[in-house]
Amino acid sequence: MTNGTRLRHMLPMSPEINAAVVALDKAIVDAVGAAKSAGLPQGLIVGLLQGRAHAQTHLMVNE
Repeated sequence: MTNGTRLRHMLPMSPEINAAVVALDKAIVDAVGAAKSAGLPQGLIVGLLQGRAHAQTHLMVNE
């Protein structure tokens, strides 16, 4: 996450959470890079990411 924003929280975050955030960020960057290399249109990539984020938000709110 060289160009990312540092996460701040009222309580210190554990090294495990920080490692998970870095791993998630890297996986997203790698997946977007692979999608671009495969020729997917940028709008489709953005739409898929937004749809996934919306679905996950819906699941968290309704659990």
